[in-house]
Amino acid sequence: MSAAPFPIVLATANARYAHTALGLRYLRANLGTLRDASVIAEFTISERPLDMVERILAHAPVLVGLSVFIWNEPLLREVAQMIKQVRPAVRLVVGGPEVIEPRDLPPIADLADAVVCGEGEAVFADLAQQVLRDPQCELPRMTVAAPLDLSAVNLPTGEYSDGDIAHRTIYVETSRGCPFGCEFCLSSRDKKVRRFPLPAVLRALETLYRRGVRQFKFVDRTFNVGHPEAIFDWLAQPQDPDLFAHFEVVPDRIDAALLAQLARFAPGAIQLEAGIQTLDPAVAARIGRRQDADRALQNLTRLRRETGVHIHADLVAGLPGEDVAQFSRGFDRLLHSGAHEIQVGILKRLRGAPIDRHTQSFGMVYRQTPPYDILCNDAIPFADMQRLKRFARYFDLVYNSGNFARTARLVLSGDSPFARFMAFADWLFAQVGQTGNIALDRLAALLFSWLTEEMGCDEGAVADDLLGDYTALGRRRYPPCVREHATLPLPPYTGRPARDNRLPARQQRHLDGDASAADTDLDAAPDAD
Repeated sequence: MSAAPFPIVLATANARYAHTALGLRYLRANLGTLRDASVIAEFTISERPLDMVERILAHAPVLVGLSVFIWNEPLLREVAQMIKQVRPAVRLVVGGPEVIEPRDLPPIADLADAVVCGEGEAVFADLAQQVLRDPQCELPRMTVAAPLDLSAVNLPTGEYSDGDIAHRTIYVETSRGCPFGCEFCLSSRDKKVRRFPLPAVLRALETLYRRGVRQFKFVDRTFNVGHPEAIFDWLAQPQDPDLFAHFEVVPDRIDAALLAQLARFAPGAIQLEAGIQTLDPAVAARIGRRQDADRALQNLTRLRRETGVHIHADLVAGLPGEDVAQFSRGFDRLLHSGAHEIQVGILKRLRGAPIDRHTQSFGMVYRQTPPYDILCNDAIPFADMQRLKRFARYFDLVYNSGNFARTARLVLSGDSPFARFMAFADWLFAQVGQTGNIALDRLAALLFSWLTEEMGCDEGAVADDLLGDYTALGRRRYPPCVREHATLPLPPYTGRPARDNRLPARQQRHLDGDASAADTDLDAAPDAD
C-alpha cells in the first residue's frame, strides 16, 4: 500500500463511518505552518488493527497522534503496540476524552512518547514543532493542558472534506465548559463556560452552509445557557426546508423567549437533547446536579405542544442511591412530558469523573473494561441491572426508533409505563435471548403476540395499530399478524410518504408517526386497551 507521505498523521477510530473526529480536525486546523505536513486518518471500531497500522505507516510518519475514546481504547492500544514494533522511531502522542486524568490513565498511555491531558491544540502543535526539528528529541512524558482562550483557537471549518459534507455528520462547537457539576460527566471538571467569538462561529456556519451542509450537530454541553439567539436567528434566515440542527440544552433553563424562537422552525427541523438524568431530588443533589425537575418537565411539555421541536431526553440508570422504584417513577414522569425519545443510559465510570467518590459508600461495581458501565450497586443488584440494560435496548427499538408510534402507546398503557414495558422486556428476552439483530417484521410479530396473548388485548385492535405504523412509514409489505387480523382494509403500497425536509431518518419517522397517531393529550397516560 502506498500513500502520499505526511510527517504528521492524526488518527482515531470512530464508532461509525458517519461520525467525524472533531478533535483531530481541531488539531490539524491549529498546527500553523505544519498543517500541510499533516493528514487525518479516520477508521471505525469495526476495522482490523493490522489494516489500520498499514494505512497509517503508508504515510511514512515521523509523528502519530491518536485520539482515544472510551470505545476505541483497546483497538488503538493494539494499533499503538504494532506501530512501536514495526517502526520504533515513530513518535507517538495520545490524547482525547479517555486520556483526561493523569492519575487514572488507560493502558495505551504506557505506549506513548507523550501524553496530553485536556485541550490539546496548542500543546500538540508545540510537540509537532519539536519532533519535526529533531525526531529524536526528548518529549515531556505528561502535559496537562490548561483551558484555552478560544479567541486564539482556529475553528476546523476547512478540515471537513467534500466527502464528509456529502455523507457524514458535521459537528459545530460554539463554547466549551459547563456551569454545572454533574459528577458522572467529564464536563464537570471545567465549570466555566468559554465561548468562541460569535462572528467566527457565524462565518463558519455560513461557509459550511455554502458548501452544502444542511445538518448541523452542535456539541456544546449547555447550548441554551448563554446567548443562543444569534445561532437560531442564523438558522432561521435562509428559510431552507432542508436545514436540521441538533443541540444539547438544560431543560429547566428554557424560557419564553427561546420557546418563541423555536416555534419559528418547521416540525422536526430542530432537535433538542434534554439532559434530565434523574428526577429524584436526593439523587440529583448527591451527584451535584442542580435542576428544577418540575420546571424541566413543564418545559418539555410546552416544547411538544407549542413547537415542532424533536425532543430527545436523557435518563441515567444506576446512579448512587437510586433504586429501580425511584428510577421507574422518574421514567414515568418523563414519558408523560411528551419527549419523542427517552435515551435510558447506563451509568459509566468515566476516567477522571468525580462520580468515583461514591464507589465505596454506595457499593458501586463497574466493569473493568470499556465502556466501564455499572454492574451493580447497593440499590440495584446485578440481575436487576441486567434487566435495566435490556429495557434500555428494547425501548430504543420499540419507542425511540419511531417505527411503532401507535403500537408503542398500547405497550406503555396503564398506571406505570415503566412497569408495563419492563414486563414486555422480560418476556421478549425470554423469547429471543438477545437484544439486537431483531428484524422489524419479527419485532412486530412479537409485539402482537405479547399484547394479545400475554396482555389480552383484542387481536384486531393490535393489528390495526401495527397497520397504522407500517402505513405511516410507507412499508411495502405487512407482516402476517397484520394481514390476518387487521379489521381495517390494507391500503395498496403507494411509496414512502413525501418528506418536506431532509431530516435524519429517525426524526422523520417520529414526524410521520406523530401525524399518524395524532397524539395531542400529553398529560394523560396512554389509554389501556
